[in-house]
Amino acid sequence: MSKVIIVGAGPAGITAAIYLKRGGIEPILIEKMMPGGKVSLTHKIDNYPGFTSIGGSDLANQMMNQLMENNIDVVYDEVVDISKKEGSFLVKTSYGEYESDAVIIATGTLEKKLGIPGEKEFFAKGVSTCAVCDGGFFKGQPMAIIGGGNSALEEALYLSSITEKVYIVHRRNQFRADQILVDKIKVDSHIEILTPYIPLEVKGDNMVSSIILKNVETNEIKEVEIKAMFAYIGADANTSFISNKEVLDERGYIKVNSEMETSIPGLFACGDCIAKNLRQVITACGDGAVAAMSAVHYLNK
Repeated sequence: MSKVIIVGAGPAGITAAIYLKRGGIEPILIEKMMPGGKVSLTHKIDNYPGFTSIGGSDLANQMMNQLMENNIDVVYDEVVDISKKEGSFLVKTSYGEYESDAVIIATGTLEKKLGIPGEKEFFAKGVSTCAVCDGGFFKGQPMAIIGGGNSALEEALYLSSITEKVYIVHRRNQFRADQILVDKIKVDSHIEILTPYIPLEVKGDNMVSSIILKNVETNEIKEVEIKAMFAYIGADANTSFISNKEVLDERGYIKVNSEMETSIPGLFACGDCIAKNLRQVITACGDGAVAAMSAVHYLNK
């Protein structure tokens, strides 16, 4: 039996694992995809201390290397349930079960879907949630980004480096993104801003060929030719596997105190899956460090 199981190997989970190992505890780190989480799917990060600018995959690789240097093993599996019994936790995965004295949940978020006709039908056929992953398949062809936050604008800037036309479709005339990103897209000759529009439908035959948009102020309907569409309209907490709903708020995020403790003794959470205002790589790392030390203190009681 492991003393601590960490669910999720994004920045929060990786940081927690490193701090636990330094505290003399051998954690089990369970990840269903790849270490680094969304960091590995981000084109460029400009606000992480120590790096003026670094590619997301490069930062994720450095985090993975640090895990390896600390001899922390990653189990590639998906957690489907966590339950507490007789003072210990039982973590069920798709392929097995693990028991531990404490659990740290660091599962992050999942991108929201638009819920429009054609989105599901053309997924992986021009519709995607990762411009860095799939944008290269449509190099030189028109593409659209849906959204107005940091992620949307960052990925639009990435796409503008590989094609001549990128549409940013946003339902408001004002963007939620940092001003430095807004300034960059406004002077990028490859980017065309379409506001205030919402997408109504994705059209195509075997692959995406266009998107139907509606102006929310004038009700104008227009069809724009594209070959790929990437939605960045927010995210939901990746907590559907948690059966004990008392630890979740009304949106599905995990409720914790300043020490990353849930209402269940021995169960901790950190990173983007917790209820908080700012979700960034740097805050996820801080959460992970606090959760790890709280777990150490819990085990030492």
